[in-house]
Amino acid sequence: MQKNKKSGRGPTLFYTTATYKEGGFRIHARSERHKQAMVAWKDYETAVKNNRTLLNVLNKEHDKQIKDNREYMKTIAEVLLLTATQNIAQRGHDESAESDNRGNFIAILETIAKHDKTLKKRLHSIPNAKYTSKQISLVLRYYYSGAIHESFLHFESADQVNAAGLTKKIIHMLESHGLEYRDNLVGQSYDGTRCYECGKASCRYISLRHTLDRLPAIKRVLQEVVKEHNGDRSVEAQGLLAELDLKFIVHLLTLCKIFGEARLLSDMLQSSSLDLSKAVDSVQALTQTLLEYRNESFFDGLWTEIIYIAGKCNISEQLNEKRQTQLSLQFSGHCVLSTTGGRRADASKGGFCSSFFYPVIDQMLSELSRRFSNQKCNIMNGIQALNPKCDAFLKEDVLYSLGRMYSSNIEDLGHEIHQFRRILDRKIKQGMQRLSSIVELASFMEPYSEVFFELFKLCKISVAIPISTSSCERSFSTLKLVKTHLRSTMADERVSNLGVLSIESKRANELNLDEFVDLFARDHKNWRIQLL
Repeated sequence: MQKNKKSGRGPTLFYTTATYKEGGFRIHARSERHKQAMVAWKDYETAVKNNRTLLNVLNKEHDKQIKDNREYMKTIAEVLLLTATQNIAQRGHDESAESDNRGNFIAILETIAKHDKTLKKRLHSIPNAKYTSKQISLVLRYYYSGAIHESFLHFESADQVNAAGLTKKIIHMLESHGLEYRDNLVGQSYDGTRCYECGKASCRYISLRHTLDRLPAIKRVLQEVVKEHNGDRSVEAQGLLAELDLKFIVHLLTLCKIFGEARLLSDMLQSSSLDLSKAVDSVQALTQTLLEYRNESFFDGLWTEIIYIAGKCNISEQLNEKRQTQLSLQFSGHCVLSTTGGRRADASKGGFCSSFFYPVIDQMLSELSRRFSNQKCNIMNGIQALNPKCDAFLKEDVLYSLGRMYSSNIEDLGHEIHQFRRILDRKIKQGMQRLSSIVELASFMEPYSEVFFELFKLCKISVAIPISTSSCERSFSTLKLVKTHLRSTMADERVSNLGVLSIESKRANELNLDEFVDLFARDHKNWRIQLL
């Protein structure tokens, strides 16, 4: 045994000291730290025996969460299967928390949640996620430096989605950003708003046309289903057969004719290469066609076709009489011409013409007049007159109508059109390529903007009027990425600011951070750090 050179003590002496009855291991065994360590060690041994270590507990909790999530998804899938296979409507008209009828799907889930604690916890936690609130996305379209720009401006929660509520919100957002909308706002475009929605005439026409062409086959299929005696399926088929009467054919054929005429205009307005002047001509042509339809001679031909289809489908030309209702005793002694709901429908040719055919055409004419008024058509023709490819390019009377809409000086506008036409012709003779769009026209005119002030203003208005709402749709795609479940408590202002940085990422990356630091220092005046 070698001794420790510094202390002069060898290993034997250390062992003797450690095993001495009044020191070493015995003193350590009585210490508080040793006791705590022994307790922890025993707990660990017990946990290992019972498979309850921290790692196992975490794994079990993870497995439990996965199991609960899978059970939750399976419950939703089973409810969806139930509603789909039983042909039960799923969605409700109003699915908000305040609604008394939120739809069959949510109602079934709430019933199951009364006996399932996991599902109950899920349903009660979902309404607190504010990321499901309605949002308005405001995008500005403007002309600047020879190009058209569409820039996202703001996200705002939509408390009210009616016309008055949206108008108030939009005006508030514009004013809060210091925009002079009264002088500079020249057009509005909306998407996904119920009060501005319109139907797709082409889609409706195709559905009506297919139904009309296959009506005999549809009736035979329903008759076969009735013969199957298959419970609810047969009962529903019997009910549908009862609806296939002369009145149904009148409605089907009338709407098919009208939507067929409106389909051409609908497709033109949705075209990417829209010619506004031709669209105005199509509106006028459709209006004239509907006016020609509104006479007895056209309905005579339509009635002949109705009778032919009814005979082809073995449908009676007479409507089934409804059960005659008895007059209430409270009206005894009074002269009653017709009670509410007790009027007999006129199933004759003249009755269908006056009660359905004429009102439908009148409604279509009213909508065309409202949506394409003379003022709106003048704007569309005026914009097209600024298109270099249009036959009416720089036509005075058309541009005068557009100028009056936006308070232009008509006398100055006339002189500007005359002089600009000369300059444009001279430039083309000198070898300049012909202009092909309104944007190119505005870019060419920009150096002469002070000379052709009124004409340049109309060009900027024409290119700034929104044609589509694709930028707003893209902003909502970004909103889904910004406002996730984990960030659902963000205020609207923070969501909007993050949305601006995300959507306008190219411009955000070009920010001058030195200017940002200067602005931050001036606004916040943070004395804890010297920035200026």
